[in-house]
Amino acid sequence: MIWNFDRDRGLIIVPAEVSGPRGAVAVRLVLDTGAAATVISPYHLMFAGHHPEHSPERIELTTASGVEFVPRIAVQALSALGQRRQNLAVVSHTLPPSTAADGVLGLDFFRDHRLIVDFREGVLSLD
Repeated sequence: MIWNFDRDRGLIIVPAEVSGPRGAVAVRLVLDTGAAATVISPYHLMFAGHHPEHSPERIELTTASGVEFVPRIAVQALSALGQRRQNLAVVSHTLPPSTAADGVLGLDFFRDHRLIVDFREGVLSLD
């Protein structure tokens, strides 16, 4: 399946859906092949019924402002670009408001698949 993106915009924003005990929540994620892990805001995780604050697992996250220890939690499912990952461990963290996104779609989501990003045409595909 082919997805369009605005090639003139600074970031590639991907519509996604995170699922939890309370249901599915729509999120907007920045496609980031430089990020090892997928990051979703605590607000959206809680709205789906996950509770990052209760997660015993904390990982080190390097941000522009320094190093933080943040919760990592397995979500029931994360769907984006026509793919669905169940029990994906995501990082709970808030991006700066200027990002206009609810998180980051990282390499962990793309593993074992082929991602093609065509900047000339403004399209991407994941299979």
